[in-house]
Amino acid sequence: GVSACQALGAFSPKSLQPSQVLPLALSFCGFVVFTNLSLQSNTIGTYQLAKAMTTPVIVVIQSVAYGKTFPLRIKLTLVPITLGVFLNSYYDVKFNLLGMVFATLGVLVTSLYQVVGAKQHELQVNSMQLLYYQAPMSSAMLLFIIPFFEPVFGEGGIFGPWTLSAVIMVLLSGIIAFMVNLSIYWIIGNTSPVTYNMFGHFKFCITLLGGCLLFKDPLSVNQGLGILCTLLGILAYTHFKLNEQESSKSKLVQRP
Repeated sequence: GVSACQALGAFSPKSLQPSQVLPLALSFCGFVVFTNLSLQSNTIGTYQLAKAMTTPVIVVIQSVAYGKTFPLRIKLTLVPITLGVFLNSYYDVKFNLLGMVFATLGVLVTSLYQVVGAKQHELQVNSMQLLYYQAPMSSAMLLFIIPFFEPVFGEGGIFGPWTLSAVIMVLLSGIIAFMVNLSIYWIIGNTSPVTYNMFGHFKFCITLLGGCLLFKDPLSVNQGLGILCTLLGILAYTHFKLNEQESSKSKLVQRP
């Protein structure tokens, strides 16, 4: 996908050292493996509940490891968001030890992946230039991980028999994954890892509402309150961030 964008003149590759991209590629592999194992070992509600913890973990990582400070009002917006996703998932929460281990590892690695992804400012590259190096490196690493979790030969194996429908679904999944990965870097590169997670929580609410309105999925009172709580948290976060941006602009204008 990135090669096609390059051929169309959407971007020009920038030379990067493998060591510069390696942390991002490794964290991406962990993100793919552990989030899928979490989904496989947990119910949907538990999986979504664990993902909600990514935002506060990112705030902790950036505060402790990178010395970044967050205003108290920004930190407080995480409370209704986390509570809202918990209420959304309340009906389906069913913990088990192995699933909890995978979910915890998934949250930690996903947080690291998104924090490391924000280093495109440091590397002075855009989302496509970064993905141009990260994607093939991560794919090569995942090929060595596959035998530990999935069959290699035979039914269901990567070198086993493939039906036409399976090939089409994998290709479609790959196209969607390319667009998702590109959007992750684009949003993080232009905003921040925390803001990207706010988009994720908003998507979660829209998914539940869409299922209810379009497919008549049942929506419990807990879920309705959870959606409202999460949206209020997102609106508060957006309001505070816009105020910060306006304040920064006014300071720049006032400089002689």
